[in-house]
Amino acid sequence: MERKHKVAVVTGASTGIGRAIAEKFLGAGYRLAVMARSEQGLLELKKQSPENVLVVPGDVTKAADLHRLVAETIKAFGAVDVVVPNAGGAKVVSFENSDQVAIADQFNLNFVAATETVRKFLPHINGGGSVLFITTFLTTVGFPGLAIYNSSKAALKSFAQTLAVELAPRKIRVNCVAPGPISTPLWSKVGLPDDVLAAVGKNINARLMPGAFGEANDIAETALFLASEGAKNIYGQEIVVDGGYTIG
Repeated sequence: MERKHKVAVVTGASTGIGRAIAEKFLGAGYRLAVMARSEQGLLELKKQSPENVLVVPGDVTKAADLHRLVAETIKAFGAVDVVVPNAGGAKVVSFENSDQVAIADQFNLNFVAATETVRKFLPHINGGGSVLFITTFLTTVGFPGLAIYNSSKAALKSFAQTLAVELAPRKIRVNCVAPGPISTPLWSKVGLPDDVLAAVGKNINARLMPGAFGEANDIAETALFLASEGAKNIYGQEIVVDGGYTIG
């Protein structure tokens, strides 16, 4: 199959950072395969360029859904150039409530599903291609109640560093983008009451250099750069986009 456009796969693409990344790659001329549990958000994305967006609704924690994503993507496009396993989630859980079930829930989504997405696509990634994991600025700072989430993303960061070495001979680069405080729907779903969430947000803003949460597009811009020829000598790095939080 003749390929006139590069192809990017983005999971969790119906909203927030995933949606912004998908739109950024689409605007740069990529064709897209996108997955999320919310089909409506994916269909809204497809309306922007119907012939260039493949919508595959599904849950990345389910093996059958990931298999279907790979199969439909390769059937439609033949191969892929960029894989962004963005789907993930954060939930505030105190240490005393961090039992095996709570740990498994977040690790299955943030680490296992992300790495499995890449593993299943690996035979189909073109040389010169790129894998971009989404981690978090919280791999370098502590935040009460997010020990499980932070640990799952720290594991992903470490995994990416080793995978970068392993895949370099195949001319596939692996890097991470670590968002700082970003204004997305995820922020309201961490499990804190509205008043507590507002107080935490105020304290975070006071530490940010711009004085406000970043935008999803900030992460999308970085992701597009890391997948570009301009980043051809960047391997195994975690690029932190956090408004200066970790240096303040």
